[in-house]
Amino acid sequence: MSQQHADPAYRPPQQARSRMSLQKVLAAAGHVLATGGIEEFTVAAVAEQAGVSVGAIYRRFTGKEQLLHAVKDQLLGQLETGVAEALRSAESGLDGVVAAFTHALARTFSRHDRIFPDLLSGQRAEGVERGLQALAVIQDALAEAAEPYGDDIRRADRRLALRVAARTITTSCVHRAATCQSWPDGLTWTSWADETTEMAVAYLTSPQRTAHQ
Repeated sequence: MSQQHADPAYRPPQQARSRMSLQKVLAAAGHVLATGGIEEFTVAAVAEQAGVSVGAIYRRFTGKEQLLHAVKDQLLGQLETGVAEALRSAESGLDGVVAAFTHALARTFSRHDRIFPDLLSGQRAEGVERGLQALAVIQDALAEAAEPYGDDIRRADRRLALRVAARTITTSCVHRAATCQSWPDGLTWTSWADETTEMAVAYLTSPQRTAHQ
């Protein structure tokens, strides 16, 4: 969990037993979100799922909003870590880097496809800021990983092209997670990542596309 980004009122535990207890609560909170959505997310529901008292949760969190923020921070931290690890082990070449980035997003969102859309919308200011910060982190990670293959990017402004690619891939991923239940596309997450990678690489390497002509 990226605890440096957590709500200022929230204090992560120092003892191992307390950290395990916290992870149990956050896992329960994620389960409640995944099965019932934001409408059924209450401190009481999380306490019941975790097998702890409501008071035990309130001793750590001020309420539902702070608990939601902690869940969001943990998931966004997993997204950042997953992208970074995938890019470090990416196959060589621009297509390998873009594939690693896209598949890392797909893996994270496929595990939490009902949670991310709720957490990325309708949150208070610090929650929105944390989400935007995570998006900036993964965007910069893609740009850095693709830097050795800059000559393959047929754009006058390569950084701009990579930002567009990163944002388009991420937005598509969020949209798919939000709509895959009601508007299925007939693809697995792996197949979606393959198709999206191909489109992104085609955009980046197209000789007809130059910035600010």
